[in-house]
Amino acid sequence: MSKKTTIYDIAKALDITAATVSRALNNNPKISDTTRELVLQKAAEMNYEQNKLAQALKSGKSYNVGVIVPRVDSNFFGSVIRGIEEELNPQGYHVIICQSYEDPKTEGKKIDTLLNAQVDGVLVSTTSNSKKEPLKRILAKNIPLIFFDRRKDMQGVSSVVINDFEGAYKATKHLIDEGCTKIAHLSGNFSLEIFRERFSGYKQAIIDAGLPFNEDWVIKTKSNRTDGIEATKTLLQLNPRPDAIFSASDFAALGAIQEIRAQKLNIPQDISVVGFSNEPFTKFMELPISTIDQSPFEMGKMAAKVFLEQSNNESHVKMEKKVVLDPQLIIRNSSLKTQVLTP
Repeated sequence: MSKKTTIYDIAKALDITAATVSRALNNNPKISDTTRELVLQKAAEMNYEQNKLAQALKSGKSYNVGVIVPRVDSNFFGSVIRGIEEELNPQGYHVIICQSYEDPKTEGKKIDTLLNAQVDGVLVSTTSNSKKEPLKRILAKNIPLIFFDRRKDMQGVSSVVINDFEGAYKATKHLIDEGCTKIAHLSGNFSLEIFRERFSGYKQAIIDAGLPFNEDWVIKTKSNRTDGIEATKTLLQLNPRPDAIFSASDFAALGAIQEIRAQKLNIPQDISVVGFSNEPFTKFMELPISTIDQSPFEMGKMAAKVFLEQSNNESHVKMEKKVVLDPQLIIRNSSLKTQVLTP
């Protein structure tokens, strides 16, 4: 096993002091550009690697940030992570990505792993049943904790979310404006604030339009195609039958469309459909799906900016920033009765 190159080896090769080498490697302004270039060149020739742990102990920062998401095989969370990395990488930070798999116990273990790794901050999109105790352990160490998309009601914690209520309201009002009067809702897990807010926005738009609210037209589903199919089977058996479906998930909306077509009904003439999230497939289907765009890339960048603001806060004043992004209604052929759009 070959011996690792040290600053003393570089100093000996250049006939300078180890202190000069250290200052040059750490961009100390007292070192001339000529000496710095000489040291960096020699360090590269000798395959020198700086001791990141020693640097962290000296600076008080590891320049590692933990990000916990329910899963990474999702366009939404993948886009959020890309936004976080594009904001943090130029600042010298490395992002450690963890998955909770919607399991609060796994989430707690990932939090402990990140804390043991001495991360400088933790950005979390919580599970449906997240426990506050592991999250409190982050705060107890005075490490910035930022929620994005999904959050827990915790004092002293910043968050970056979309206005789910407004997004659902816009989607439902669009259906009403297209002449729909019997609008069903495929809701999500109400233990998550985002799905409670989407249901509230849907219901408020119904009430504001003076339409009857029918609890039979609200079916809780998971965010997947299979649940969308099964829920729509139930809705299509009702009398009166809904003439529109607003789904809190694009995947459930996809299932709804497949079932509606399987029963030889036309979209949007017989039943209109609007989803939520603007997943990539919604745009490229034979029948493009109307949906609400959540701006995940911008959400990730904003969450990273909030972290940087807290991390660089030299006064150590506790910060609690609540950022709410505006949702955008994307109108496509699945809901537009008055004028069918061309792809």
